[in-house]
Amino acid sequence: VQLQASGGGLVQAGGSLRLSCAASGRISSSYVMGWFRQAPGKEREFVAGISGSGVIRYYADTVKGRFTISRDNAKNTVYLQMNSLKPEDMAVYYCTAALRVTRQPNEYDYWGQGTLVTVSS
Repeated sequence: VQLQASGGGLVQAGGSLRLSCAASGRISSSYVMGWFRQAPGKEREFVAGISGSGVIRYYADTVKGRFTISRDNAKNTVYLQMNSLKPEDMAVYYCTAALRVTRQPNEYDYWGQGTLVTVSS
């Protein structure tokens, strides 16, 4: 499985972006999909996750209410809708896949290459 993230870019604070993550192989409904981010000089942190069926969605407290994760298994694609963006959201965003619901990066088996989100104040 290879994951390709896209949709990053430059946006003003308060604006929105939608990230997409396309899987080259079939992402079955057994895979949990997640998004992490890493800002310069900081550790990689969990952002959001979604269960294989899409029923369970979970978020970091820092993005709850502003970001929405979703998936389309027929298209092998996961999305992260980001609204009300803040300068502190600026980071490289990575999509990931795991076999269980988790917030721990070492429990995710597959990682995309990352897409940069820049938020200007």
